[in-house]
Amino acid sequence: MTATPPKRGFATRPGDADNWVKAVDVQAPRAPDAVLYSARLTIDVTPEQRARIKIAAFQRGITVADMLRELLAREFPQKNGDAT
Repeated sequence: MTATPPKRGFATRPGDADNWVKAVDVQAPRAPDAVLYSARLTIDVTPEQRARIKIAAFQRGITVADMLRELLAREFPQKNGDAT
């Protein structure tokens, strides 16, 4: 029987460099919605607006991105015939 190697911490250096280099990279898990949100939108806001947006998202317990997606979905609902 083969013993499982001990789990390493985030900042722990690998014990065997050769095996570490040859090891398969493991992709970090992504949110299921990550594929849906592949387009980026950049806007310029004042530092005060940015602060208010971040505080509002924090108070609601959601990310700024999720909060703004919800706002945009409410403000610009998809209509029949719109492209997805």
